[in-house]
Amino acid sequence: MSIKAYRPITPAQRQKTTEDYDQITTNKPMKSLLASKKQQAGKNNQGRITVRHRGGGVKRHYRIMTYNLPKGLTLTVEEIEYDPNRSARIARVKDQNGVYYYVLADTTMEKGLTFKTGDVEVENSNRLALENIPVGTFVYAIELTPGRGAQMVRAAGAQAQLMAKEDGYATLKMPSGEVRKVLSACEASIGQVSNLQHQNVKIGAAGRRRRKGIRPTVRGVVMNATDHPHGGGDGGRHGSGKAPRTPWGQLTLGYRTRHNKKTNKMIVRSRHEGKRK
Repeated sequence: MSIKAYRPITPAQRQKTTEDYDQITTNKPMKSLLASKKQQAGKNNQGRITVRHRGGGVKRHYRIMTYNLPKGLTLTVEEIEYDPNRSARIARVKDQNGVYYYVLADTTMEKGLTFKTGDVEVENSNRLALENIPVGTFVYAIELTPGRGAQMVRAAGAQAQLMAKEDGYATLKMPSGEVRKVLSACEASIGQVSNLQHQNVKIGAAGRRRRKGIRPTVRGVVMNATDHPHGGGDGGRHGSGKAPRTPWGQLTLGYRTRHNKKTNKMIVRSRHEGKRK
């Protein structure tokens, strides 16, 4: 898997790169596993913008993913597909009963590969409980609560490492650097999520980002004082006299917004340790 560069026929193409899509085997998704996706943009049910810089974009269908595969399945990879709704590739798989699923594809998945779920051997792509996985193994698509399905480590190129198992808990080193505990009964898939080069793609053109549904961002310092706490002034270059704030006056840029105290006890080492407090 590599990054494809363009010949600089236009100024935008001089910097633009894209993925080579070499892992993808078909461009026709399975209709029974598709769902219509209504464009909400950044507005709520009252029409007010609650998430800025969202709107437009190419129409997409949602792929119905299965993050909680039943135990005891033997699955065969039928196709590797592109999913416009996520950074990773997805795999269309069929179980021994002829039922189809969409699952996250890892770096080793290819057409014809077979993997299993449940109490099975420790091999790439197999899905089993953390208590049955050796310490040091890299995993992805990890459950936070047993039976709820994968909620962590699902982005392109992501993987977590199983560091320890003790007192019914498994300790994981997350892609962010955070070390946290989850119940050993939680399931995970062995390997690394596909599409490793996703983070290295250069957008290169404004229109390409608009087709993704991302609208332009305007800096607060160039706004009027009525529109942003940073706005106003004579147009000159001013120093940073006050802490940065959002358009609604809340502290931002380094100000931590996580207040989920119920799960703080599960974090062994924060991803912020060693950084500026």
